[in-house]
Amino acid sequence: MPRRKHTKRTTVKDIRAILRLTQEGLSVRAISERLDLSKTSVATYQLRAREAGLGWPLAPAYDDDRALERVLFGRVGRPPQDLAEPDWSVVAQELKRPGVTLTLLWQEYRTAHPDGYGYTWFCEQYGVFKRRANPTFRHRHEAGAVMQTDYAGHTVEVVDPETGEIRQAQIFVAVLAASSLTFAMASFSQKLPDWIAGQICALNYFGGVPKAIVCDNLKAGVVKALWFEPTLNQTFAAMAEHYDTTILPTRSRKPRDKGKVEGAVLIVERWILARLRHRRFFGLADLNAAIAILLDDLNNRAMRQVGRSRRQLFEEIERAALTPLPAIPFEYAEWKTAKVHPDYHVEVDKTFYSVPHRLIGRRVDVRLTYRTVEIFYDHKRVASHVRRSQRCGHVTVNEHMPKAHQRYANITPVSLIKMAARIGVNAAMLVERMMRERPHPEQGYRSAMGIMALARRYERQRLEAACERALSINAVSYTSVSAILKSGLDQARPSEPAKATPAHANIRGGAYYQ
Repeated sequence: MPRRKHTKRTTVKDIRAILRLTQEGLSVRAISERLDLSKTSVATYQLRAREAGLGWPLAPAYDDDRALERVLFGRVGRPPQDLAEPDWSVVAQELKRPGVTLTLLWQEYRTAHPDGYGYTWFCEQYGVFKRRANPTFRHRHEAGAVMQTDYAGHTVEVVDPETGEIRQAQIFVAVLAASSLTFAMASFSQKLPDWIAGQICALNYFGGVPKAIVCDNLKAGVVKALWFEPTLNQTFAAMAEHYDTTILPTRSRKPRDKGKVEGAVLIVERWILARLRHRRFFGLADLNAAIAILLDDLNNRAMRQVGRSRRQLFEEIERAALTPLPAIPFEYAEWKTAKVHPDYHVEVDKTFYSVPHRLIGRRVDVRLTYRTVEIFYDHKRVASHVRRSQRCGHVTVNEHMPKAHQRYANITPVSLIKMAARIGVNAAMLVERMMRERPHPEQGYRSAMGIMALARRYERQRLEAACERALSINAVSYTSVSAILKSGLDQARPSEPAKATPAHANIRGGAYYQ
């Protein structure tokens, strides 16, 4: 029968067992078989214990494993004679400095302690200290509790078929923490619209909503990355409210906070992106179609340590735990802050939209969708407009104007001339010249309205005669007509007939107003 080969490493627990069994009277062979150690190892530790004067039971001073090791190994070959240990908290602090390594710190330690411990022991003991000081918390995720999301570090080239331009597609990854069901899709950026689209597509792929979404501190979605009170982008917060879930941004530079998606990103890079490395794509649709095929293969493949696929685990434990998707899909909207201009309009995307005039000088919140512009003040909607596709002009609601401005809201040069024509031909001609002789017709609106307001104080025949006299002396203004009426010159016979208006392409003539 071949002799059994002993490869087990002796621990301090084994040494204590050797001392105890020796005290009970067992032979070296019996101790060797019971503890699965070689007879040489058992005899060696018995010899060292006798040389150190140790017996069983051990004194309370040797309850510490290190104290027992020092007694047994402090006087033989390989272990060092200088048993002073470094201050590991100082070592950890020094490692935070740029360029400082464990090798450098060990060399400095050996300079101060020439007979101190070796490099391997130094690294092992620092690792023990680090694990003790920063214990790893192992998450045990409840079904339906968390979806973790992040972007992969690798990108995929997408070629524009028309221009030949090569763009790098970003890969969005999401994973359900309990079942490890994974989702991935490509987009051209990590900006807010693509970030929100990735979250929505992942929820649609899973067919339900988890209680929380754990994500990275992406600038597009998280305004202030505070651990206790993070501030989310308004669009991201609105999406979470629509799906009735909670957003939990992780701490900066703490990948363990989203360990599931970190592992999922690695799997996506190896099992999906690596397989697509030799293919060329000419659009996001083609790339996402290829990703979808490999994604199904990934989720349907049995996991080695579990024995079941991600899809099977999802169907068994997680699908029923997810909240149903809302009946109405989330409509993407951006939020902006704007100040109301003195003309009671706010500028949004190069276009001006009106708000109630009482808000002049106030700051309002603007919600932009593809079709509408909604304006909120103090969390109440105060205006809503159809969004213009062209970036120019004003969109004004009459009710938003002051009453003094509403008076002019629907006035045009044509309507003013027709109103003046009810007084007479000369009044219409005078109003037309008022607007035509100014750089902008709107500049003559107030004067024209003043002419027609005189009809409330004077008879129509007198006002028509005053307009005729003003035309004859070329005094085309409200002030001139008002002065003529006040002085009674409209009733005086003119010394010479009024000059006829010269022919011009822009002058319609008296027949137009009949």
